[in-house]
Amino acid sequence: MVNLACHSGEKPVTLKDISAEEGISLSYLEQLFVKLRKGKIVKSVRGPGGGYVLAKPPAIISVGDIISVVEEPMNPVACLDDDSEGCDRATTCTTQRVWKCLAEKISEFLNSVSIEDLSREALALKSGHPPVDTNVCGITEQTRS
Repeated sequence: MVNLACHSGEKPVTLKDISAEEGISLSYLEQLFVKLRKGKIVKSVRGPGGGYVLAKPPAIISVGDIISVVEEPMNPVACLDDDSEGCDRATTCTTQRVWKCLAEKISEFLNSVSIEDLSREALALKSGHPPVDTNVCGITEQTRS
C-alpha cells in the first residue's frame, strides 16, 4: 500500500512490480489485493498499462483500515478474536481486561497512521534523506540518539 501511495498520481502499478520492489510473493499479493479491492481500498485498472491504484486519497487510508480489510485480527491474544470460541476462564481471568485495553490502544494507534504518513517517510528514505520531522511513532531522529 505504501508502494502504491508512493506512485500515486503516476500510472497504475502492477502486482509484479510491487512484488519485485518489495520482495513479497506475487501469489500472496494477489490474495491480498482481492480483499483490498473488495474493501474499496484499491481499484484495478485493466488493459495495457493496467495495474492497481489507490481508491481513496492516501491521507484517509489508515493502517488499521488495511488490516481490517485483509481480515487480520489486531488482538494481542486469540481469546479476544471475534471468531474465537472464547476462553473457559473468561469470567475469572485477571488479565483479560489488560489484553482488551492493549487491543484498544493497538487499534487506536494503527488507525492514527495513514498510508500518506508512511509514504512520506518511504520517499524521504529512498532519497537518502531520513525524515527530520517526527515520524509515525512520534520519535525524532535526535530523540533516538
